[in-house]
Amino acid sequence: MIQENNLRHQEETTEYEIDLLDPVVMQRLQDQFCAANNLYCVCLSKTRGVVTKAYGTKEELDYIHKKAGMNRHVTLLNKLFTTDLEDVIEEPLEESGFKMCGISIRLGGTIAAMWIVIGVIEDDGMRIPGRPECVKTTTSGQYYRSIEFLSYLSRQIFATKLDEIIAQEAFAKSHESQKKIEGELRRSEVMTSIVQMLESENGFSKITEDILKDVCEYLNISNACLLRLGNNGTTVDMISEWCLEARNSYIARCQDCPVEEFPFMNGKPYIFSSGTVMPDRFHTFCETWMVRAGITLPVEINHTPAMYLVFFETERDHIWDVSEIKFVKEVKQIIQSILSKRIAKNSLASSYASLEAILENVGCGICVKDHAQNRVLYSNQQFRKMFPDNDMESRLRARSQSDDSYMDNSYVEYFDEEDNHYYDIYQNPINWVDGRMVTLSTIYDVTDKKLYQQKIERQANNDFLTGLYNRMRCEHDIEECIQNTKEHGGQGALLYIDLDDFKHINDGLGHQYGDMLLKAISNSFQRVEGIESQCYRMGGDEFVIIVPHYQYHRLEDIIEDIKEVFLKPWFLKGSEYYCTMSMGVVKFPVDGDDVQELIKKADIALYEAKRCGKNRVEFYDETVETSSFQRLDLEQNMRHATSHECSEFEVYYQPVVDISLDGDPCSGAEALVRWNSSTMGLISPAEFIPMAEYLGLINPIGHFVMREACKHCKYWNDMGHPDYHVNVNLSVVQLLRNDIVDSIRQVIEETGINPKNLTLEVTESLAINDIGRMKQILGDIKQLGVMLALDDFGTGYSSLNHIRELPIDIIKIDRCFIIDIGKDDYSEVFVKMVSELAETIGVRICVEGVEELEQVEKLRVMKVQYIQGYYYGKPMRAADFEEKYLD
Repeated sequence: MIQENNLRHQEETTEYEIDLLDPVVMQRLQDQFCAANNLYCVCLSKTRGVVTKAYGTKEELDYIHKKAGMNRHVTLLNKLFTTDLEDVIEEPLEESGFKMCGISIRLGGTIAAMWIVIGVIEDDGMRIPGRPECVKTTTSGQYYRSIEFLSYLSRQIFATKLDEIIAQEAFAKSHESQKKIEGELRRSEVMTSIVQMLESENGFSKITEDILKDVCEYLNISNACLLRLGNNGTTVDMISEWCLEARNSYIARCQDCPVEEFPFMNGKPYIFSSGTVMPDRFHTFCETWMVRAGITLPVEINHTPAMYLVFFETERDHIWDVSEIKFVKEVKQIIQSILSKRIAKNSLASSYASLEAILENVGCGICVKDHAQNRVLYSNQQFRKMFPDNDMESRLRARSQSDDSYMDNSYVEYFDEEDNHYYDIYQNPINWVDGRMVTLSTIYDVTDKKLYQQKIERQANNDFLTGLYNRMRCEHDIEECIQNTKEHGGQGALLYIDLDDFKHINDGLGHQYGDMLLKAISNSFQRVEGIESQCYRMGGDEFVIIVPHYQYHRLEDIIEDIKEVFLKPWFLKGSEYYCTMSMGVVKFPVDGDDVQELIKKADIALYEAKRCGKNRVEFYDETVETSSFQRLDLEQNMRHATSHECSEFEVYYQPVVDISLDGDPCSGAEALVRWNSSTMGLISPAEFIPMAEYLGLINPIGHFVMREACKHCKYWNDMGHPDYHVNVNLSVVQLLRNDIVDSIRQVIEETGINPKNLTLEVTESLAINDIGRMKQILGDIKQLGVMLALDDFGTGYSSLNHIRELPIDIIKIDRCFIIDIGKDDYSEVFVKMVSELAETIGVRICVEGVEELEQVEKLRVMKVQYIQGYYYGKPMRAADFEEKYLD
């Protein structure tokens, strides 16, 4: 048994190893690690052999292999395989200045993967003689710290992936168990229905027809019948039948048929599935009666076969399984008992024997009790198995003495604390064989059913993905906390949390990684002291945390602990991602004592946090509620405006001037959207654009602006200004759409604009948040022939090295650096430095927010090409722009 368990453990470990060792991910991890730490690595495993290609150029690897020697590699691998005590082993090398370590990553005590890490060591400025310049070096201290980091990182990656695989397997097993329980419950219901026919007063044919119907519907088979031998044993009659389709009925055809047509009528049971090898006479029978699978069982009268119970399938192939065969045999015993009872109903002894045979084979406990004498007259084997000490009798007696309704036709749910079993008990008065009144108790073990119901209740209260309580449980607990707070005094708080820009994680990495982030954040919430069991997922990326009255004194600490959860990055898809949250806080009963009212006010506070820039906490304020209604009006009117082809929106144009040319001519304009609502009047872009992005309505608005801007620019180009260009802003919501490139291409084709006269602006913070993805998206857009500009430069955290990776043509320096130019040395040096470096990498500069002549002259000296600001013109309607700048 131990050997079998070890073998099974090894097989499971091998399966996990295959799932966990993604060569692409491991190669990326290795290359980034080696490049960051100046080391040389390779990853190996027992099953895959070499998992990753060794890091380094051919010249570097030739030098390393020459110094380290392949025999040392083999020796180190043998040590890793043969020791269970160490996960990191250093192999001494003859060459000074070289170190080699092996790292083993274990799963369940078995090595899943190994790293071989070689470092070229130059401490205290010492240089290894003959070392090629291309070979990377490190120090001893850095080498060992890197080894420790790689070991820790690998274990974390493997542990996370392993947890995911195990969770998926556990879910599959749970699903199978659920289906099995449901099947057993259905079988019990059908068998109970059949057993109840023992007391039916209907004719035998009607009873058997009802039984055949129940069996066929449960087993999902097409036909069943009961055949009877004629008096002389030479003919066969069908006396009862059930069929799925009336056209497949055989009862009229099967009357007074020769017994030779039925090869199974020889007193033996037969079972034949589709495809079973059978004698010729059975083949003939199946072809004649179109039978594709069947079970035939003899029904005896006085130990002599007199009838045959037949279940068969005519519509499709069928393979009988063990549970179906067992079930059919039990049904046959019941039918035989009913037949025997009907034949010998005037014989008390015969009737009792038949009844006892039936009751001993049903799947429930049976007990007959005489309450007058307080004595049990009969109990079947199943009852004695349920209660081997017969203690149920005293419990039934105690209940009957204390509760008279238990003596009447009643149903009782009973839980036995001693064996942790649930029972359904049915009580019915009947006449005993000698005519006296007794009580028949039918006891069903419904433990599996009850446990399944409890599981369903847990699912009703818990969020399936994160395991946190769900919205329904949240509303129940809030009401309970409000009541407790009123009874004990003090205050409680409701924290409403929404993740900022979570949609970008889902759209960028996929819902699988979005789900992983939600689970990780949920686990972090549950580790915050004071709210471990008060965390709820309301849906999507929204969470609620209840701070009860006895924890209210720690409210500030709890909020700070939650904020700290979001200070660290989350490791998703091989990279680190930051996710922030906005929180609305409402107190009870100060701010309200109604559940829905509190949730509404917390949501109002949450929206205020979003409106004020996200990544912040806002407490509910009554003055904010008014703005909440304004927000609803704004949302309603915006949806109406966008649904009517954005007719209420208008595009304004602010001139862009080229000061590198004589006369500072206009070179184009930036398109800026304005909204003149028919009901709310002129609305500031700062107010409606964040709302449009939040609602996803920025897509139709942005498309409208781009189409209008391109249409006007094409007009300018045709009217004597072929070099005029127009700048259009792209929001993060637009850029992350899968069809953004097609959308831009469609506008270019519809308007006929020269693509080089269209400049698309993206903000600096958006461009560097996911540099890899932005390179791909912007590269695809660049293929259309348009120009790309990096807007608001200097307000984010990017470097010119990052900018160099992006296919941009223009850098737009934010106005905050221009306000104090000529007065503040930092602003002047910043603009000059960016201008010079941009010239070096072939990127043009545009400065925003220029309002004074002195600023213009300063920028002219710095060789800035484009200027935009109130000095040359405010944003204006298309007609005004064309009157001023179209000669």
